[in-house]
Amino acid sequence: MQELMDAPSHVQPEVRTERFLLRPLRKSDAGLIAHYTADRRVAEGTRSIPHPLPPGAAEAYVARAMAEKREEDVWAIDGSGSQLAELLGVVSLTRMEGQQSELGFWIGAGFWNTGFATEAVAGLVTANPHQARTLFAEAFQDSPSSARVLTNCGFNYLGDAESWSVARDARVPTWTYLRKMD
Repeated sequence: MQELMDAPSHVQPEVRTERFLLRPLRKSDAGLIAHYTADRRVAEGTRSIPHPLPPGAAEAYVARAMAEKREEDVWAIDGSGSQLAELLGVVSLTRMEGQQSELGFWIGAGFWNTGFATEAVAGLVTANPHQARTLFAEAFQDSPSSARVLTNCGFNYLGDAESWSVARDARVPTWTYLRKMD
């Protein structure tokens, strides 16, 4: 854990879980990201992915994730070491003030109900690469499986809220969650 603490904020460590490697995005991930997020169900499960996905959007997302001065660290859920797809989805942390981060994730629809999301989130929480004191997350209320991922990873329900979904072009009711890391 010491190496994570001493790393500059733009250095994003790899995190190994039982079935895959959480690694920084690379340019070659754009094609699979575009493929998975072209599925309306995946896009509508997020706040920021538009549907349909505009040309170049996946490449721009990867470029932002690779930038030195980025706001969000994004990890590819890479299953290639376990004879799975090279990219199954992503998990991310966005730095907030006061040693807090917000966690987000999505999984390609073909990999739903496999435990991949829970394993990826649990791996990132355990590694705690931002050295956060507190992690926040949310799940749309029409996605109880996403809420289960969070509660299975030690997040506690805070309350109801709502967030804008670009794909839905609407405000969507959410459940908000918190995990103390101290």
